[in-house]
Amino acid sequence: MYGLWRPRVLGAWRVPAAGPVILAVNHAHNLDGPMLMGTAPRPVHFLIKQEAFTGPLDPFLRGIGQLPVDRSGTDRTAVTAALDVLAAGGVLGIFPEGTRGGGDFASLRAGLAYFAVRAGAPIVPVAVLGSAERRGRLISALPPLRGRVDVVFGDAFEAGDGSGRRTRTALDEATVRIQERLTAHLENARRLTGRRATLDT
Repeated sequence: MYGLWRPRVLGAWRVPAAGPVILAVNHAHNLDGPMLMGTAPRPVHFLIKQEAFTGPLDPFLRGIGQLPVDRSGTDRTAVTAALDVLAAGGVLGIFPEGTRGGGDFASLRAGLAYFAVRAGAPIVPVAVLGSAERRGRLISALPPLRGRVDVVFGDAFEAGDGSGRRTRTALDEATVRIQERLTAHLENARRLTGRRATLDT
């Protein structure tokens, strides 16, 4: 990541130095996951669509601790593997929007709340800004080489309400709290980095 682009990492000290933690990342470009893996202060294990685990990428992704997930339904094997990462005190990376989109946390799925509440792990919001920059691209699928990409870590927070409830209502309420915190972090990250209101700048 540092060889091809110019990442500017802000707030990495906010990631707890030990213990389970979930990094919740906005997702506007396919580079966002690798960028976070290359700049985070601790090794990150992502749930990645199983279609990516083909050819030489399969042993590579597994070798660096990434987790395949079948998105066609509830993949209990992937869920168990993710919970095992947290139980072992590791770092789980999640795109709360479920797939690449506007990168603005506008539509969150309940998976993040489930993992956070079930494992009792704090969430650290992460904004990756500049990965969707279109001007100056030499390769259409990638941001401009040596272009600046900002990776901004926010303050850790607990998703649950302290009651320990894991009901559907509790997870829905946790999802609302998470979305508020992630959206606020994204807005703050844009102000901090001088980015405009879209992730293409």
